[in-house]
Amino acid sequence: MTTLVLPDPELTKGRFASISAYSDEALYAATGVRIAFTTREGGVSEGPYASLNLGSHVKDDIASVRENRHRVLRAFANEDTPLFVPNQVHGDTVLELGDPENIDASLSSAEAQALALQAQDGADGFVVHARDAAALLCYADCVPVVIVSPTGRFAVVHAGWRGVDNLIAVKAVRAIARADKAALGAEAASAYNVYIGPHIGPECFETGPDVHARFVSQFGEACAFDSTHIDLAEGLRIQLGQAGVNRSRICDLAKCTVCENNEFFSYRGQAGTCGRHGAFAVRTR
Repeated sequence: MTTLVLPDPELTKGRFASISAYSDEALYAATGVRIAFTTREGGVSEGPYASLNLGSHVKDDIASVRENRHRVLRAFANEDTPLFVPNQVHGDTVLELGDPENIDASLSSAEAQALALQAQDGADGFVVHARDAAALLCYADCVPVVIVSPTGRFAVVHAGWRGVDNLIAVKAVRAIARADKAALGAEAASAYNVYIGPHIGPECFETGPDVHARFVSQFGEACAFDSTHIDLAEGLRIQLGQAGVNRSRICDLAKCTVCENNEFFSYRGQAGTCGRHGAFAVRTR
């Protein structure tokens, strides 16, 4: 694969088949990596899950969830592309899909089945080396993070406050950088694009004093919105910068899921009964 300089990251809203999502079309044109942050639009779920709920653990009709996931897959990849959706546990486990030494290879059926089972043991991120392997993680206030390398490797990460505190996005960056070292050198991370999707904004993310103190201690006062609120995205920007990511290559959609609950699901905004929107990525060439 030819290594290139990625276009500047940008997220714009578009319609893909029946669904609406935020994506970077210039990235897709340059690399074949399709990323998407879905909205609530375009699915079949009803009630508090209306309509594009992608979470299977929220008491929605499971047939509706399957159809919604199929709609996302059909919109951004081939229908027979293996789709990996982990059992998210608010931890810092990042699973790697594919052979780091062979980025042009696809997963065999046996490999895909084994990795899908492993993901159900609990994970909150994927680093994807394989071609034609789609990653989908689900959110309703926590921070979606997608990381893309010029080599075509990418990661999708679920970062709640525990994930931010435990540096899960940094773990994903370092896993990609290890595989990229031969192609991009020791400072590979400086070439990556990072996309931060819709999440609870600092004005709405009220925390207890213990969490507030932990964030200020680890990331500095810049991540404190005030004495009771934390800016999760700023904590991510700080840690990613320390891991070698160029801050100018971090694109934040800057949409608060609580404030814009008509467009995105919000656990806090819907009193705990809601669906899940998604962060999706796949490399098709």
